[in-house]
This record gives sequence, C-alpha cells and structure tokens, in this order.
Amino acid sequence: MLTVKDCRQALILGLWFMFLTFPILVIKVNPVEKTVVWRWPNMLWVGGVSACVYLLSRVFLARRAARQERIRLGLEKESKGLNLAVFRQPKVCLPLLGGVALFFLAFPALFSTYQLNIMITALMYVVLGLGLNIVVGVAGLLDLGYVAFYAVGAYSYALLHLHFGIGFWTALPIGGLLGALFGLLLGFPVLRLRGDYLAIVTLGFGEIIRLVLENWGEFSQGPSGISNIARPGFFGLEMSLDGSITYLYYLMIGMVLFTIFVVNRLQDSRIGRAWYALREDDIACQAMGVDKTRTKLAAFALGAAWAGMAGVFFAAKTTYVNPASFTFLESAIILCIVVLGGMGSIVGVIVGTLVLILLPEYLRALADYRMLAFGAVLVVMMVFRPQGIVSTVRRTYTLHR
Repeated sequence: MLTVKDCRQALILGLWFMFLTFPILVIKVNPVEKTVVWRWPNMLWVGGVSACVYLLSRVFLARRAARQERIRLGLEKESKGLNLAVFRQPKVCLPLLGGVALFFLAFPALFSTYQLNIMITALMYVVLGLGLNIVVGVAGLLDLGYVAFYAVGAYSYALLHLHFGIGFWTALPIGGLLGALFGLLLGFPVLRLRGDYLAIVTLGFGEIIRLVLENWGEFSQGPSGISNIARPGFFGLEMSLDGSITYLYYLMIGMVLFTIFVVNRLQDSRIGRAWYALREDDIACQAMGVDKTRTKLAAFALGAAWAGMAGVFFAAKTTYVNPASFTFLESAIILCIVVLGGMGSIVGVIVGTLVLILLPEYLRALADYRMLAFGAVLVVMMVFRPQGIVSTVRRTYTLHR
C-alpha cells in the first residue's frame, strides 16, 4: 500500500523534524559548569518516530479512503462511530454515573492534598471549557481573549475583598455579572466580524485587559498582585488549610454539575437552536427571522459569565492574583480543550480537560518534552479525528402527523 513516494516523503519529514528540534532536544547547556552536552540519540529518535508516524498516517488515510469508496458504491455500511447513544441506556448510564460519583466523592479521602489541588484546577478548567464551548462550539464565534473574563472575575473578588471586605459568596454572583457585562462590551464592537477578524479583535481585547491590570497600579496593585484573599466560608466556621481545600473541592463539584445542567438546558432551548443555526450559516439564520445581534450578544454574555465565576473560584483557591496568571496561553489552553474534546459536546469538553490538564501533571518526568507532546497530540487529532474525542450528534427534528 505504501509507495516509493511515501517513503521519500517520510524521509524528508524525518530530516525536517530533526532540523526543527535540534536546538531543543540535542543541545543542552549547563550554565553552572559552562558546558554543552550533545544528545545525538534524541535527534535519531525524533527522525525515526516522525517518519514512522507519517507512514502509519498514510496507511490509515489510504484505508479510510478505500472504505469511503466502498460505502459510496454500496459494498459496505457506514458506521456512526463514537457517540453517546450507548451511554444513554439506563443499564449502562446509571452504574457508570454511580461509579463516577462515588469516585469523585471519595477523592479527598483517597488522595493527597497535592492531588486534590490538581483536581480543583481541572474542575475550574471544566467550567471554563463549558463556558467557552457556548461561544465557540455552539455559536461558532472564535474567541481568543476568553481569559479576559476569567481575569475580570478573579480581580472582582480580589478588589472587593481588599477594599470592602466582601466575602466569597457575595463576590461569586458579582463576578459572574461583571463577566457578562464585559462580554456584552466585547460583543457590541464585533457584531459584524467573522472568522479571523473576530479572532484578532478578541485577542486584542484579552491583551488590553491584562495590560490594564498590569500597568494601572493604583487600581489593581500592578504586577505585585493582590494577596491574602479569603477562602470560601461555611457559616463562619473556622477550617484548617486541608479542610478549606476539601471544602473548595466539593464546591467546585457542585459548580461543575450546575454548569453542566445549565449549559445542557441552554443547548436544548430556543436560544441554543439559534446558536446552532448561527454557527452553520449566519446569513440563512438571519433570513429565517433569528435576531443575529441578540443571539451573538447572548452567547458572549453567557460564556463570559461562567468565566467570571470561575475567576472568583481561582482567586479563592490561590488567595493571590496577579496579571501573569491571565496570559494568552490560558486562552489557548481553554480553546484547545474545546477543540480536542469536541466542539459543542459537554462530555467532550470534560474529557478534553482531563486529558490536557491532568496528563501534563502526571507526566512531569517528561517535563522537557511536555509541550512537544502537547503539540503532537493536537496535530494528530486534527489529522485523524478533527471532530474531537467525543463528537456531537447532529440534532434532527421530525414532524409527525
């Protein structure tokens, strides 16, 4: 099935990857001893693995093309692939949900405080991913400045606690409302923009928020940040550090469940169907009588509201915020979660979060190559499964007489 041309392309690709990764994987400088270590075996490994992956991809794509041709000729039936129909059956769904619920409820008793902090971070990214999923996955609006609303929520709690002594439970809805307000402020100027132009404007908005927080020292304490932010309280009870972390973990569990419920109801509602129509074809959507302005603003506002509330949780977890926590890399990670998991899929976003947030933490032994592996995973996903890990099932409506 492989041709001489494929082998030649694999060799060229291997040499090209060896050239690209040469400064990272081969050269290692020790500034203390002022020595340079040449790791030549790494270059051979990169070239060999890249060539093998390319050859395997050619075999896979050739088989997929042959299978599609057989389906077109009627010699083979098309399979629907991975979907959620099996998991909706009560015999499968109830035991699976029960096992997952027991695992998450018993997680603080089974693992250390360090593992608990990692899981809290992952749950925060689940909320962020589900919020961005409204904007990108459902409404089809590419937002590269989503971290700005995350920063608005975190700084709203930090500043309210610093100047007025406001606690977590009061700041949580305020952070969500301020996030929604900033989402509307971003939505109005970009109503006529689409695609790359929309992405550039949202990226600029995120950078503007970060630079304002970093340079307006009288307002946000500048690069020094704000510390001594109070953790969530429970009817005035004094809790130890481990107890407060465990309490925050269960609060995040409740927040994730609440987010899943609301986002699922939104997707099945009238505004959710308008978002799907806007994503597919905004001109046809407007021609069918859907108010495009209100639909876009609702997507930006609701998505930003969840980012604002997640920012309040972030400030409560770390008890310290500064502008360095809200860079473009955070927006890129959240967007990768949505794309990798499956745009528009709630389960896909959860799976994508667990893959992109938990795996790097548990693969710290490969710390020098984590970003390389991160990029490789995204490239492989885009080539072999562009719809994401868990793709959404296209909604169809049948009229019965």
